[in-house]
Amino acid sequence: MGTWVKKIVWALIIGFALFYLVTRPEDAANAVKGFFGAFGAIFRFFTALAS
Repeated sequence: MGTWVKKIVWALIIGFALFYLVTRPEDAANAVKGFFGAFGAIFRFFTALAS
């Protein structure tokens, strides 16, 4: 029964992500930019530490 719950939760997460992407593409793009922007900030931080 645990695997069924996992599959349902993943289906709901993916469904919500697709719904959000289709209904609010600009907000979804900003969220992705912000997510990858955080990685850029972390990279710059460690680069500055190494210098």
